[in-house]
Amino acid sequence: MFFAFSLLVVLNVALIAAGPCDIYSQANTPCVAAHSLVRALYNAYSGPLYQVMRQSDNRTLDITVLSPGGYANSSAQDAFCGRTQCVVQRIYDQSPMRNHLDPAPAGGAVHQPDKPVTADRHRITIGGGKPVYAAYFEGGMGYRNDRTQGVATGNNPETLYMVTSGTHVNGGCCFDYGNAEVNNNDDGAGTMEAVYFGTCSVWGKGEGTGPWVMADLENGLWAGNVKQNTQNLPMKSEYVTALVKGGTNGFELKASDATQGKLQVMYNGPRPEGYQPMKKQGAIILGIGGDNSDGAIGTFYEGVMTSGYSTDAADDAVQANIVAAGYGK
Repeated sequence: MFFAFSLLVVLNVALIAAGPCDIYSQANTPCVAAHSLVRALYNAYSGPLYQVMRQSDNRTLDITVLSPGGYANSSAQDAFCGRTQCVVQRIYDQSPMRNHLDPAPAGGAVHQPDKPVTADRHRITIGGGKPVYAAYFEGGMGYRNDRTQGVATGNNPETLYMVTSGTHVNGGCCFDYGNAEVNNNDDGAGTMEAVYFGTCSVWGKGEGTGPWVMADLENGLWAGNVKQNTQNLPMKSEYVTALVKGGTNGFELKASDATQGKLQVMYNGPRPEGYQPMKKQGAIILGIGGDNSDGAIGTFYEGVMTSGYSTDAADDAVQANIVAAGYGK
């Protein structure tokens, strides 16, 4: 029994030591974006995760990790914000591309900038009891970067995942993380490729009432390549891994409880009619649609975007790392 326990501890340490972006890099699909308020996504990352702004005097503070490859130093946020409200003014990209996310500007659907999230709205524990904060979107909130480096354009392949919540969702458009238009407008089918999570069923849906992982490909949230994909099952766990893989001639959807189990394939096949080839533009959005539709609610813990279509083995290793990180533990 002691040997089995020791082996489990060693395995968990090894999985955490190689962060998601280390895993994808070793598989020749390096991260071009790596965002998280809760932890480092590279084993050697020691920089800032996000920046808070104190509303009493507009002063800012970068919240870093406690140690290289570790979790957020939330006590620094608590001390800085005190009894004054803080907002998350920037979510840093941990990748070498420096694709940081700031509050989104106005767009074609909503003609005013989005609000940042409240910094202390959603507190959780991770990694055996370490307190951290997540990005808790309550509508009218969103982040964007229209001038990125390294993000897939045209029909080039990529993989995207986010860890989100299966209990804080709605049917509004659109709780996305991923690739969008650089002009903040709806530029037509195939100009987006983002991972969506929620209960919106206007364009497509999975089994039951959701929430589902779907691909936002612009002018459509797709649970497969038809209006309803009954193989795409609802994910109602408190913490959910939602993943989209965009290939040169098709796409794949995967999802799982982020605290246990392996990724389940919800769809793997050709794109819907009118979406091939893709016309990706390479902006990055979080919490909104490509045209700044900001009616969705949701929770964002971490997410990455890669250059290239990842292997199933790499996806499985990343999921194991997420489980080992200990969300909610």
